Amino acid sequence: MSLAAALTRALGSKVAAGSERSVAGGSINSCSRFESASGPVFVKHGDASSLEMFQAEADGLVELSRAQAVRVPRVLALSEHEGTAFLALEWIDLRSASARSETELGELLAAQHRVTRDKFGWHRDNTIGSTPQANRLTETWVEFFRDSRLRPQLALAKRNGAGVELVDSGERLCEQLECFFADYRPVPSLLHGDLWGGNWGADASGQPVLFDPAVYFGDRETDLAMTRLFGGFGAPFYAAYQAAWPMDPGAATRSTLYNLYHVLNHFNLFGGGYQRQALGMIQRLLAETM
Repeated sequence: MSLAAALTRALGSKVAAGSERSVAGGSINSCSRFESASGPVFVKHGDASSLEMFQAEADGLVELSRAQAVRVPRVLALSEHEGTAFLALEWIDLRSASARSETELGELLAAQHRVTRDKFGWHRDNTIGSTPQANRLTETWVEFFRDSRLRPQLALAKRNGAGVELVDSGERLCEQLECFFADYRPVPSLLHGDLWGGNWGADASGQPVLFDPAVYFGDRETDLAMTRLFGGFGAPFYAAYQAAWPMDPGAATRSTLYNLYHVLNHFNLFGGGYQRQALGMIQRLLAETM
């Protein structure tokens, strides 16, 4: 059975066999647009080992949709057939974001972050890129960020050949994390979890859309920190968020701490200069604890 036929069965709507065309959508799995009797469909597909990743992504999109804040694509189907796993999502025509789109994103992201739980983490693990991301439910934020974020990345970096200086200084930082939270107690907010500029856009009406999440409940500052790591967010976004829910004065320093997780992950995925960047971040953070 072809992927189009498997989609027809999963969607309950006829998918034309020759309608597939490749589209951009990340470097981990293949992404395609298919034409169905109900309209176009965005489909991520890969080998059978991708199914668990797709399940976590689908659960994350459903979690975000429940917040009734920033728009996310609707999950249409999730299945595996003859060694091919696939996730079918609502097709959304994305446009260039305007200042109004950025303002609305800031306002709506603050609303999403006001959805909270009583523990940090999530009901299931997922991935950050293709790296496993543990989300064990944890009472305190420091414990969660140390043991479910930094330490797993440092252990992976060691296996990937990172220098002793990076690993040892990273462990010293883990032991001193409390220093960054002396007067700050974050609540477990609903996070996108991988909020860089490539994971949002605006629909045809200008409404912001989030996709490719790595959902969990954590400090809202982590989402805001990542928006600054690679760019893609303008002044209207930050002004709107700040007006809706002002940031704590120590957010700028913790931004480096939170982005360290993503830089370590980039080293573990891609190598190269990310090791040097991570070490520099660790050294600056350790200097803050003296």
